[in-house]
This record gives sequence, C-alpha cells and structure tokens, in this order.
Amino acid sequence: MTSQTATISLNPAENLKTVLARIEAARKAAVAPAAETKLIAIAKGHGRERIVPVLAAGHRVFGENRVQEAKAKWPGLRADYTGVELHLVGPLQTNKVREALELFDAIHSLDRKRLAEALKAELDKRPKETGLKLFVEVNTGEEPQKAGIAPKDALAFVDCCRDELRLPVVGLMCIPPLNEEPALHFALLKKLANACGLSCLSMGMSADFETAIRFGATHVRIGTAIFGERPA
Repeated sequence: MTSQTATISLNPAENLKTVLARIEAARKAAVAPAAETKLIAIAKGHGRERIVPVLAAGHRVFGENRVQEAKAKWPGLRADYTGVELHLVGPLQTNKVREALELFDAIHSLDRKRLAEALKAELDKRPKETGLKLFVEVNTGEEPQKAGIAPKDALAFVDCCRDELRLPVVGLMCIPPLNEEPALHFALLKKLANACGLSCLSMGMSADFETAIRFGATHVRIGTAIFGERPA
C-alpha cells in the first residue's frame, strides 16, 4: 500500500471500520491465515477524546507503549467500558513489572532474562491463573539500537522462559527494520515460532499489517491508521 495517512478520517470510529474491513480482506486473500487475527488498537499518545469513539464502536482490545501512560488513562476508561483487554507493546523496565501486571493482560516485549526473572518473581506472589499472555520480542533485523532477542538465541530463550521459569509465553513479536522488506522478517518470525511450538505471532503495524496477515499474524498492532498521527 502507499501512504496510509492520506485516507485517514478525523473520526477514529470510521477508521476502525476501515481497518477491520482491510483485515478481513487480507485474511480472505491469504493462502493460510491464522485462525483469528486480533486487532490491537495502539492508543499511545492519544487521549480519552480519541479513544472513547473506538470504545463506543464496540472495540475492546487496545495497546500502549508505556506503563505510566496506561496507568494515567486506562483505570478510568475501564470503569466506563467493561471487557477491555490491554496489551503492553513497548519496552518494560524491571522496576515497572508490578505495575505492568496490574494493568495489562498481555506483554509483547519480553526481551531479556533479567526481565523474565522479574516477571517470574512477581507472578509467584499472585494467583496461579492470572490469564497473562507473554510474547518474546525478537530483533529479526539484529539492529543494535533495538531491543529483542537475536533470532539465533530465540529458541533457547523461549525454552528458558517457558520450561525453566514457567512463564506463560504464547508467542513471538517483531518490528521489522524501516528500510527492509517486512515480509522477510514476518517469514522469519513464523519460522521461529513454529520451531518453538508457539501459536501466536504479534507482527504488522499500520503500514504493513496486510503483509503480516499473509504470514499468519494472530495480532496486528495498529495505531496511526485508527487514531491518526500522534500529537507532537
């Protein structure tokens, strides 16, 4: 697709309908799509006035990049709208683990052993069945400035998290390099997930989610195409 921002409406609810239709069309066109592709509406940088129309339209799955921003926004929104499922898609500091577990239903940025151990320690203090879902972030482009496990280390890291620490790892996540063909990275992530025996693939954003769906994305993380550009 060409520029996605050119056709974005000022009404987030209208944009939501458009994105959902595009997801459905991409699933129909895919040879072997996932059984379900869940839309995570990424609300990073957007306030209540942009989020409420999407909630009012019936959508309930949202993502945030930062614990503190989510803490400021979502308790009030959840009080007004039931059934919200909240995903952390940005980096998680170990000193924010307790707060993250109180706020989020899924964390997509498990990217180092120290964080895995901090999650394990905090989860051990809680009821055994929390419903939490964890995704291991893989740095498929092996970019030095990005977080994530190197592809060659992904299987061993998943084994450590899942089998040794008994963490509820359900899938893998990636963010392809900006100037590379995303399909190559989505194909790699799918191959790694299959090797790890994981069924969930968190991949694809506003500019490339249709490609991700072709490669079996179970979760697509879409912000700009729904909410518009973030305020400066």
